[in-house]
Amino acid sequence: MLKVTLRNLAARKLRLILSAFAIVLGVAFVAGSLVFTDTMGKSFDNIVYGTVSDANVRFESDGQAGLEMESVNLDARSLPASLVDEVANVDGVERADGNVEGQGLFVVKENGSLLGGTGAPTLTFNWNDAPNSAGDQIATISSGKIPEGPDEVVMDERSAENAGYEVGDTVSMLTAGPEPQLEAKLVGIVEFAGGGLAGATLVMFDTPRTQQLFLGGQDAYTTISVAGEPGVSEQQLVDRITPLLPDGVEAVTGAKLAEESKSLINTVLGFLNTFLLVFAAIALVVGTFLIVNTFSILVAQRSRELALLRAMGASRRQVTRSVLTEAFVVGVLGSTLGLALGFGLAAVLKAIFGQFGLDLSGTALVFSPRTVIVSYVVGILVTMVAAWFPARRAAKVPPVAAMRDEVALPEGTIRKRLVVGVVLALLGAALMAIGLFTDVARGPAWLGAGIFLVLMAVAMTSPVTALPVLALAGVINRSLFGTVGQLATENARRNPRRTAATASALMIGLALVTTMSVLGSSINRSIDAGVDEQFTTDFLVSNAIGQPFSTTVAEEVAKVPGVEEVSVAQTVVFGVEDRNVYASAVNPATLARIFDLTYESGRAPESTAEIAFNESMAEQLGVSTGDEIELEFPGTTLPATVSGVYADTYVVGPATVLVQLVDEAGLKRADSSLAVNAEPGRDLDTVGAAIEEAIADVPTVTVQNKADFAEAQRAQVNQLLYLIYALLGLAIVIAVLGIVNTLSLSVIERTREVGLLRAVGLSRRQLRRMVRLESIAIAILGALLGIGAGLLFGVSLRSAFSEEGITHLSIPWVQLVVFVAIAAVVGILAAVAPAWRASRLNVLRAIATE
Repeated sequence: MLKVTLRNLAARKLRLILSAFAIVLGVAFVAGSLVFTDTMGKSFDNIVYGTVSDANVRFESDGQAGLEMESVNLDARSLPASLVDEVANVDGVERADGNVEGQGLFVVKENGSLLGGTGAPTLTFNWNDAPNSAGDQIATISSGKIPEGPDEVVMDERSAENAGYEVGDTVSMLTAGPEPQLEAKLVGIVEFAGGGLAGATLVMFDTPRTQQLFLGGQDAYTTISVAGEPGVSEQQLVDRITPLLPDGVEAVTGAKLAEESKSLINTVLGFLNTFLLVFAAIALVVGTFLIVNTFSILVAQRSRELALLRAMGASRRQVTRSVLTEAFVVGVLGSTLGLALGFGLAAVLKAIFGQFGLDLSGTALVFSPRTVIVSYVVGILVTMVAAWFPARRAAKVPPVAAMRDEVALPEGTIRKRLVVGVVLALLGAALMAIGLFTDVARGPAWLGAGIFLVLMAVAMTSPVTALPVLALAGVINRSLFGTVGQLATENARRNPRRTAATASALMIGLALVTTMSVLGSSINRSIDAGVDEQFTTDFLVSNAIGQPFSTTVAEEVAKVPGVEEVSVAQTVVFGVEDRNVYASAVNPATLARIFDLTYESGRAPESTAEIAFNESMAEQLGVSTGDEIELEFPGTTLPATVSGVYADTYVVGPATVLVQLVDEAGLKRADSSLAVNAEPGRDLDTVGAAIEEAIADVPTVTVQNKADFAEAQRAQVNQLLYLIYALLGLAIVIAVLGIVNTLSLSVIERTREVGLLRAVGLSRRQLRRMVRLESIAIAILGALLGIGAGLLFGVSLRSAFSEEGITHLSIPWVQLVVFVAIAAVVGILAAVAPAWRASRLNVLRAIATE
């Protein structure tokens, strides 16, 4: 049996390679995702372990919530310089170095554009030669000299090169502090002990200049790095330092700080890995349909051979094992090629992310044993599972029945599929209803499970639902192409299960694409409606990369002729009842003159001891007007009374507080956005141009009117959609391969029939047209099933997320028609090779084929 199996594999190399290609793509995404995220993890590990000292003194952190606050809030707290001296004098401490970490600094390229911004951040520190826990100097000067004085700076080599600067040039920079623009001479290139910076920009000034820029000139620091004497452990250092520290300040070991940083990074990498693996799963699911179909056709074609094996003494188990052995070989081949392609995919991802600022060029791709094991397990397992049903079917065919020329799927099998499909559809509909119409925990999870079951139900019942579609295709084909059209339709209807299975691969891809199209179109329409209703300001001044900017920008805008009102807003984050809340710190008086917030109860806050929430946040927190709550900021907790609850809006965040609260909370003032109204009667284009001119030297800040703002919001949605479309394109590619494979095998299966058709007068051109029409019918069937399912899923998801801002439903009908047209083109392209092969068959040999 093993020899027979190996002979069959050798005889059907091309068909099985086509089947393996589906596994290749799925495994490639699995392997590529793992390699890429492992590479990112190693790069960040180098950074983390290259920066931590034996012990580190810092302000107390509240774990993940605290890190989220720190990423948004500009902390104004500092450690006095005297504390550095006290720590340095502790027994067992070899040295202590004060560090100033600056936030909100950006480097301007020599051509005037911004360096980085949307990618990795700019890291700004004071220069010192402190060692890390390995004893290596954290930062060293590779060329030039260390910065000395207020007008000198050093940068990492990659950033200096990308910005177009060399040692000796004057570097332009922007900050969110009182000095929005500054210049300094590049006097050196700094190298980092951990190797690459993953695309981050490293900028270092001398200590007095850094303190002036970020601490208002205080002789203070944000953290303290501590190196221990030989023989003193990290924990011993922490234990000895802790008694000296004031409230709210802690000492942590280098190991603990590194683990905290790694945990945060792994969370981000986990989201990225999950995102990529979802598309790997989609590719594998679609590939499963292709493999099932391929093996089903191969088994049907080999029915006589299998019957002879049974007659010669082969057991059912041996026949099943023979088919599964072929599947195993296909799985190994597909997994091996997928593993190699995944390595290449990781290199491509590395290059793509490098274009967005996440430069991993300093870290080699990480190829871990886990990647190899997971790739082979996934690839082989999916292939074996997909081949199991055809293998069982092969073993169950009686020897005498298998000797007949016609071997068709028993009708009972289709009835069973229909029953199972209906049950899945009912169960899926019930889960979708639970997720949509009941107030249960994890509603989206219920909805997602229901969508998956309905999608599988559509695939299961497609042999039945395909019949009316194929009947309509037959009417059209007969009217346009006569007998050739009739033959193509009959070929597609001859085995509805096979046709439907082939179309199902395309159906899944188009169902997901249609779902995303409906969601994307609805989001864009909701944005337009919300902006049209709520954007009542003439201009919005904001940071193009979502970072805070200097308050001096508002002062400059207010001086522009024709500007009547400027309302500032700063985004801050604080904790309320164990959850982080994003709020807009505003001046309610000026805000009310520009935007008309609708208060459902109460009023706007009038003091720093008051806060207002929108309806959604108030409901989530379970608070109402008059309630007393506490706002937890890093290092302090402030009491507040809920002054009112306003309708959900795009204008401000889920909560509003007075801008003066920023100072009371120990944060730095910096604006996140400015709402600007022009004087009545002024030409808005003229005023807008004047505002742009006033802030021309701050390239991070943009001026938008209503149309510009709406377009910017839509652009963000569309960018994500294009990325998802590109990834879902893999499923379409696999579906095309499925149609090619099915048609090729079908042509081989119908070799005698093709010869007879040619013998009775069917020309090669007509034969190619017949195969193309059959392919188009399959493709359009998949498109209609997919678009129908996608419409249902898209409408359901829009409804589920209506309270999250997707308030309007929009069906992109033109886009859906384009999808159907593309499916027809896919059918034409998929039929090229099979149609050519069919037309080149030798007529006499084809007629003689058994």
